[in-house]
Amino acid sequence: MIEVLSAPDHVVALHASGSLTAGDYEAAIAEIEAKLGRHDKVGLFVDMTGFEDITGEGVMKNLQYSFGKIGEWRRFPREAIVTEKQWVKTLVEVVDPLLPQVEVRTFAPAEREQALAWAADIPGAPPQRPMDSRLRGHA
Repeated sequence: MIEVLSAPDHVVALHASGSLTAGDYEAAIAEIEAKLGRHDKVGLFVDMTGFEDITGEGVMKNLQYSFGKIGEWRRFPREAIVTEKQWVKTLVEVVDPLLPQVEVRTFAPAEREQALAWAADIPGAPPQRPMDSRLRGHA
């Protein structure tokens, strides 16, 4: 399941848990596209606490959307991933240097607020508002 979290308007904040399907990505894509319609650049915050796996159709939907945006990756300057899974951290360490337009970092679950603040700290972004309790509630 992918849940859209409250965040500054120039940040797409998502909580991915359980098993993700292609349908789950539809809500995430709609949120991303809405924010891209209002902002030239958006930060991404993805809380993967509770993430278990992804269906084949989910993988394809994610890859299709991601590679369809390849010419716009500069619009996503920062991506913060909250996870306790070592394989996700390792994947980020491998992929981050390959994407010079996007800076990707992982954060521990206890660092959610720092992760959101980091994702929101992009050039030209509006001032941040206080952290929403829905984000704090995922501790």
